[in-house]
Amino acid sequence: MESNTVHGGAGAFDPRHFTLGRPVLRGLPELRELLILADHALRIPAAQARVEELARLEHGGESFPLLAFRFGPDDPGLPVFALFGGVHGLERIGTQVVLAYLRTLLEMARWDRATQDMLATTRLVMVPLLNPVGMYLRFRANGNRVDLMRNAPVEAEGLAAWHWFGGQRLTPRLPWYRGAADAPMETEARALCDFVRREIFPARTALSIDVHSGYGKVDRLWFPYAKTRAAFPGLPEAVALKHLLDRSHPNHVYHVEPQSLHYLAHGDLWDYLYDGYRAIQPDGHYLPFTLELGSWLWVKKNWVQAFSALGVFNPRLPHRVRRTLRRHLFLFDLFHRATRSPEPWAGLEPAERGRLEAQGLRLWYGGGERERPAR
Repeated sequence: MESNTVHGGAGAFDPRHFTLGRPVLRGLPELRELLILADHALRIPAAQARVEELARLEHGGESFPLLAFRFGPDDPGLPVFALFGGVHGLERIGTQVVLAYLRTLLEMARWDRATQDMLATTRLVMVPLLNPVGMYLRFRANGNRVDLMRNAPVEAEGLAAWHWFGGQRLTPRLPWYRGAADAPMETEARALCDFVRREIFPARTALSIDVHSGYGKVDRLWFPYAKTRAAFPGLPEAVALKHLLDRSHPNHVYHVEPQSLHYLAHGDLWDYLYDGYRAIQPDGHYLPFTLELGSWLWVKKNWVQAFSALGVFNPRLPHRVRRTLRRHLFLFDLFHRATRSPEPWAGLEPAERGRLEAQGLRLWYGGGERERPAR
């Protein structure tokens, strides 16, 4: 097994001075598009864009930059909305959805005054492709065969040792490998955590969405925790944001729910980062969501996809790809607006918080039978 090696460090990135090798151009068109959009972003003054190379991965003689985008003022205390994709290399559609939003945002920033005003008063950050080596190799895991969503130092409560889906340390030859217990976090996971600590932790109001695919027949918006079936500490805010989505877009397609409603997992990056945020911002409001695209419906409508690893996680027919790329733009726009105008979900009075917490316990946690969230 060939391992990733890391070259260089974080810093400003000029896409004009980076060339992809021919194998990467053929096997990873998402990275090529990312470089094109990075060049475009730096040419739009109103976007206040910065492109940063969080790390550079080397694998098989090819070089893969791990890129992050920042839009808006430099003040890290401003409200921030963050988008992430490509954590699992097989789930290419997640990166493609984030790139579709980035493309739309850049065009709107060029001429739309409302978008320009949004970017003048809030911050927007993105890491569209966290696992470029895994995507190039068509692995779920990274180049070291480590599942990045099982790689954080978090242990799930009451998860049986035989439940490999929740993360295992036996061998990288099997799926959901967490990495060795005494090993540091993988470069990609560590770069993401450092980026989030720098760009999100200083903000008193923040939302993020990490786009995945491969679970169920409907699109799900999951909030933490993956590590426990106890109720989420930010449950009132999650319920309030669900109501905001339901009222603003009553015909939306999303099932909003805690991830633990379906399964538990060790090493979840967003559990780890959410707890880290609470430790330094106990009075702040940060909700990290995972958008889990319902890929089973694509397989049901085109069963031939079931015989391909990529087909299980991604739409293949062109009209379904286009539909998926446009379907979630309004959701990202709503979350960006909700960071700028957070009062409906983050400015809750104590009585309202209690009412919404009771609603959430009834809706997702068996009517309050589960452990209540810690304050």
